[in-house]
Amino acid sequence: MGSLTAYAATGLMVASLSTFAHAAKLEDVAPYPKAEAGFTRQVIHLPQQADEDNFKVEIMAGKTLEVDCNRQHLGGSLQEKNLEGWGYPFYRLEKVSGPVSTLMACPPESKKKRAFVPVVGDGFLLRYNSKLPIVVYAPSDVEVRFRVWSAADKVGVALPE
Repeated sequence: MGSLTAYAATGLMVASLSTFAHAAKLEDVAPYPKAEAGFTRQVIHLPQQADEDNFKVEIMAGKTLEVDCNRQHLGGSLQEKNLEGWGYPFYRLEKVSGPVSTLMACPPESKKKRAFVPVVGDGFLLRYNSKLPIVVYAPSDVEVRFRVWSAADKVGVALPE
């Protein structure tokens, strides 16, 4: 599992850099609609991989909030939509609820800090496809981040018992 984490961090860095370096404008790919009032359109361009079936993209939408020692998360669901006439997917995070927190008593010396609090729900793990951008429409106060996951080369075999 350690190599998966290390690769995910590297993949996040490489994929983030490719987002800024990608030359094609979104409008050159397809007529994705502009974001409506109260929403932003956030786009991810992925680098080409040798075997893209061995990769997944985790969408990490969330907000930077003031948090204490408790675990925090927001709620929401990423819905896949279809660009009419093109068949291309895009994604919409309609609304975000929370935050929800564990209710542990924090040590007296602990201080609150600002941290990224992710939205947890359905639809956030996507197929890797470098041929199309990942287009996410999210509320204006939500930041969209992503992480690239890869399958290990080693495959285990289950034993009958």
